[in-house]
Amino acid sequence: MNQQQGPQIRFINRPQAGLLERIVFFALGLVVLVAAFFFIGIALIAGAILAGIILIRWWWLQRKLRREAADTWVEGEYTVIETAITDERTEKKQ
Repeated sequence: MNQQQGPQIRFINRPQAGLLERIVFFALGLVVLVAAFFFIGIALIAGAILAGIILIRWWWLQRKLRREAADTWVEGEYTVIETAITDERTEKKQ
């Protein structure tokens, strides 16, 4: 009998990696690991610098606002020209 079967998948065993191939892959992995370490280090340093700049700017604005709030007094001289009662209310009679 001729039976139809689906596609067959055959796995071909790859030969084991040689010593030179293992050394090359180890070296490439080490280079990638060192590059990732330096990239993360640089990113953390840049983030710390940016956070420091933002905190200094925020402190500077707060300092400026406090100084402006302290300088709200207006000084000057005045002279009373005339004394007058401006609030005259009539009493209600009951």
